[in-house]
Amino acid sequence: MTIEKLDASTPDLTRQNIERLLELFPECRTEGSREDAPSVDFDLLRQALSDYLVEGPAERYRLDWPGKRQALLTANTPIDKTLRPMREESVDFDTTRNLFIEGDNLDALKLLQETYLGKVKMIYIDPPYNTGNDFVYKDSFTQSRDDYEELSGQRNNSSGRLVANPESNGRFHSDWLSMMYPRLKLAKNLLREDGMIFISIDDFELKNLKTVCDEIFGDANFTECFVWKKSYGGGPKEKYAVTQHEYILLYAKNIERLPTFSLPYDPAKVERYYKGRDEKFEVRGPFRLKPLEATKSMDDRPNLSYDVELDNGEIISPKRQWIWSKERLTTGLENNDVIVAGKQGQKTLNYKQYLRDENGVERGEKPFSVIDGIYTQHGTEDLSSCFDGKVLLQFPKPIELLETFISLALDPRDRPLVMDFFAGSGTTAHAAFSLASKRPTNLSWIAVQLPEEVDEDHVARGYGIKNVAEISRERIRRAGAKILSDHADLVGKLDTGFRTLRIDSGNFVDTSVTPKEATQEALLGMVSHIKDDRSEEDLLFGSLLRWGVDITLPIEQRDLAGRTVWLVDAPEDGSGRGAALIACFAKPNSSGKGGIDTELADAMAALAPLRVLFRDDGFADDATKENVHSRFKQLAPDTQVRVL
Repeated sequence: MTIEKLDASTPDLTRQNIERLLELFPECRTEGSREDAPSVDFDLLRQALSDYLVEGPAERYRLDWPGKRQALLTANTPIDKTLRPMREESVDFDTTRNLFIEGDNLDALKLLQETYLGKVKMIYIDPPYNTGNDFVYKDSFTQSRDDYEELSGQRNNSSGRLVANPESNGRFHSDWLSMMYPRLKLAKNLLREDGMIFISIDDFELKNLKTVCDEIFGDANFTECFVWKKSYGGGPKEKYAVTQHEYILLYAKNIERLPTFSLPYDPAKVERYYKGRDEKFEVRGPFRLKPLEATKSMDDRPNLSYDVELDNGEIISPKRQWIWSKERLTTGLENNDVIVAGKQGQKTLNYKQYLRDENGVERGEKPFSVIDGIYTQHGTEDLSSCFDGKVLLQFPKPIELLETFISLALDPRDRPLVMDFFAGSGTTAHAAFSLASKRPTNLSWIAVQLPEEVDEDHVARGYGIKNVAEISRERIRRAGAKILSDHADLVGKLDTGFRTLRIDSGNFVDTSVTPKEATQEALLGMVSHIKDDRSEEDLLFGSLLRWGVDITLPIEQRDLAGRTVWLVDAPEDGSGRGAALIACFAKPNSSGKGGIDTELADAMAALAPLRVLFRDDGFADDATKENVHSRFKQLAPDTQVRVL
């Protein structure tokens, strides 16, 4: 058996789904249009899932629109694209765990499927609101070759990826839904089981977005519809009422796994209410007293209506019932967490609500469904503060709003990953930095933004900025530098960097030419299966994606057996042993020397990496390739070896 090749395209989600279905229902297997793949007999499948005779299509509640089936196909269609590193557009490229992707977010979501499947704790997006003045993404997988080259990045016209969607368009709502549907389907795959997604929207598409999200995430996982009072005034445009609000829909991946929300207390509230001190202050902090007697809003529960006998024999009875069980209340008295309050004959019980729990973790409060006091004006100020008071983009979301949502994803025992694939001006990343400067966090983020060009007279041009992706990166760069400047104690501790990667066509030459295109000159250009303009680092990142390896892991170059090798996530002790991946892209020269051989294989195998990668044309001949494979099987049998 020879060394296995690494797949060059994103996962075929349709085929994966078919294979899973046929594992459960093998009787529904049938022949399809593709000879290399089975198909599902959906009539048989419907019958297999029903306890009655199924005859013909049945009416059911759902949202349909022209193009919905194409949108589903779009979500599942694999692409031959890759991510290419942009070191010059990055900050702390080699060490940061944050990721900025420049390109179409649909492509990005597909490219990240294997690496980040089930790993994202929280997603926030602020998509186009579809007001008639917005742009939507033009998703098409049936273009001509010229169109494909233009839209895939092989031709430089990224602005062609967005098209206007005026209200006069006969498919006004349908086009917007067709844009959102595949992106939300793919986003769901990336969420952890305890993950969640926040989606900003206004009245134009709230109803449709809610119905689509109910279908994709399940209506049982709908968690909240926040109403954000975004302004405190109004302009003359409103005809009937001054619109001051927008919405943020919140869905859980699995609401049964979603932790209870808790936001840190406002310091002013702590100072005002938490004034008590006792022997537990060092660990649990100050406390405030709260009544143990239930209010009228609490349902009657006979087991909570009981008398409490104190050590002195005094009996205290509730007017109606307590809020704690008798066992818990008794323990509270023994631990001095419950105290007697009131005058003789009117005594009751209060409990101490400490600021922190037994482990020293500060308690918080639940967020309110109506968000007030944070306005769009604050978002404008946040952005302009990074650019000498100038406004580079209109209506950016405020940092404080995003800090609130990100806070709900934080866990001191965890390293949450936050994602925004409509990054815009970069508010989510800025908010992540800002939050980390105030509270101990281990969070990292992924931002995706299309390089949509700005007009020649745009204020951003004065900063040498040509597109929205550059605005976002420059804002994040400046925000991180400002935070470290203001907090010298965080230098070396807070990760304010980001690794920039650009979506581009795949690293391999397209050999699928028509007979007309198969000229001698064209065939000579296909001697190497790897494109001439691709660097070793390009090949490395493309391979990490295909292999499902975290593309934010530390990377270093090293000389091994006279060749340059790339080590991914090597241990800090410098040994290189147990690295996540070691790659060598050396090629033999005209005399057959300098490529991959058994000497290099032995040196790499001695480091026992999890994975090893070579170029397929890096071997002098097939015999050398087989010998290298044999050396790994003998010296490092647990190492996966692949070629590209």
